Amino acid sequence: MSLLVHYAQMVVFVGVCLGIGLITIVGRERIQTFYSEYDIRLRDGLPHLGFLALVFVLSMYWRPIGGEVSWTVGIRITHTLYGIEGNLVATIQQIATTELTWALSILYVFGYVFLLVFPLVAYLFLDSLRLFRVTVLAYVINYVIGLLSYTAFVAYGPRNYMPTEVGGLMYDVWPQIEALTTQINVNTNVFPSLHTSLAVTAALLAWYSRTEYPQWFYLATVLAVSIAFSTMYLGLHWGVDVVAGTVLAVVSVWVAFQIAAETSDESVITRSGRRVFAAVKQARP
Repeated sequence: MSLLVHYAQMVVFVGVCLGIGLITIVGRERIQTFYSEYDIRLRDGLPHLGFLALVFVLSMYWRPIGGEVSWTVGIRITHTLYGIEGNLVATIQQIATTELTWALSILYVFGYVFLLVFPLVAYLFLDSLRLFRVTVLAYVINYVIGLLSYTAFVAYGPRNYMPTEVGGLMYDVWPQIEALTTQINVNTNVFPSLHTSLAVTAALLAWYSRTEYPQWFYLATVLAVSIAFSTMYLGLHWGVDVVAGTVLAVVSVWVAFQIAAETSDESVITRSGRRVFAAVKQARP
């Protein structure tokens, strides 16, 4: 199956999920408000999305280059990772079934993309665009720190380090997907787990939108936990990678909020938001 078909499948899957999410989570009222002031929202949002896309594209090009550079300057830590946790991943794989493997593989590939994309859409519908900006910043910080770590450390995942004990379960049931994953990653890029860090980042940011989007907070949390677990279950990452990815997520979100705090409140509030805040101000005694 060609890469084009895989990308088409992903676009269709994520597109359908986004449509369902807009209807059930964002809601008709916010969608109608968006149509009345799409200019200010898109004027603020599109440059940020463009910057994030640029970082993502550059990261795709850098990963194979950084993989080569890391063999020269990087620290080899695979033995250290194994020494810390031993056969944890092999133990987890003892619960493997074909059905569970398929479910977690789909979550790892398609669910992961939806988890990252939905906030970039949904937060454009909020009265304040601050959380949208923070999300973009947090994603960028994740990518930058993750790529620096991939260059600084050389580490193989469990399925490569001990293939007789740990299987590449996703590639066993879905061998065609390997063509897609190898386009954006190399097998020594495991510490930290960017799948984990970005998934946890999305879940942490969902907590900040829990008042506006309570369903999203619960869904994002379930998806993030499932994706983090899938990285170990599928034999792709060590437990240490998952812990490091979680720490990276916390740091990225904190730093993103610190940077966003430098932006004036007025510059990130939509017209509808200003009306709400003005009404609240007038109602105060």
